Amino acid sequence: MAAQRRNISHRVRFSYATSTVSMTLVLFLLGAVGFIMANLFTTTKRMRESVTMIVELKDGLSEAERDTVAVRLAESDMVASLKFVSKEEKAADEEFNKVFNVDIKGVLGENPLPDTYDVTLSALSSDKAQLELFAEEARKIEGVEFVSYPQGLLEDMHATLDIMQFIMLVFGGALLVVSFVLLNNTVRLAVYSQRELINTLKAVGATKWFIMRPFVGRSALQGFLAGFLAVSLLGGAVYALDYVIPGIGIFPKWEEAGVFAAIIVVTGVVVAVVCTLPVVNRFVNMKTNKIYLY
Repeated sequence: MAAQRRNISHRVRFSYATSTVSMTLVLFLLGAVGFIMANLFTTTKRMRESVTMIVELKDGLSEAERDTVAVRLAESDMVASLKFVSKEEKAADEEFNKVFNVDIKGVLGENPLPDTYDVTLSALSSDKAQLELFAEEARKIEGVEFVSYPQGLLEDMHATLDIMQFIMLVFGGALLVVSFVLLNNTVRLAVYSQRELINTLKAVGATKWFIMRPFVGRSALQGFLAGFLAVSLLGGAVYALDYVIPGIGIFPKWEEAGVFAAIIVVTGVVVAVVCTLPVVNRFVNMKTNKIYLY
């Protein structure tokens, strides 16, 4: 009898160790994909906000008139930031002079370049209709001579980024479903290894909640431990990658890392508990003569 108990205890410990490792690996994979998706969306947003629209001003505008144009432009949600660039700055720009390799002012006798506002567009520029409407409204502002932006390049970039985001969302959603199925099966196997204990507790008259409570508590602890281990593995992997490739800059801020880690741990606890409840409930309600045939 004692040998049988030791055997059951050994099987239970082995089952929980195996299920904890399995949950850790699944949560690690899920966290890694989530981290990649978060970085992808951050990068795509930064790319969407890196496009510049050039708003050329009419010659001879006063400072007050230029400020009025700036205020009108800044009113739009399409504008992330704007910067005034005078014609003198452009003429003195080294890159500009390298391209043309000529003293324009010396040749023409005057500086023909216009004053401009370099308008950095927000992520809303991905909406072609809104962008065209903003450009049209900018052209109508008093003091604006011409508005230009790389329309073809912008459309191609947004289309590519949209496809990338869609692919990652589909991949992430599929992985989420697969991960939940794997976690559910892992928890089911862990509970299955203790079906004899459940049957014994039922035989001595234990209540349903009395039987379920330790299983739920143990699953929550198991989910927490698996989540903690997954966070440790993921944090170590990200830190190592950031250390090996310093310029990659993927290590998040500590506040963001804390939130991400909490999400993984909470996910582990919630999934473990949610998967445990129906399985334990099934064994508790199962007849004694069927529990060994399951």
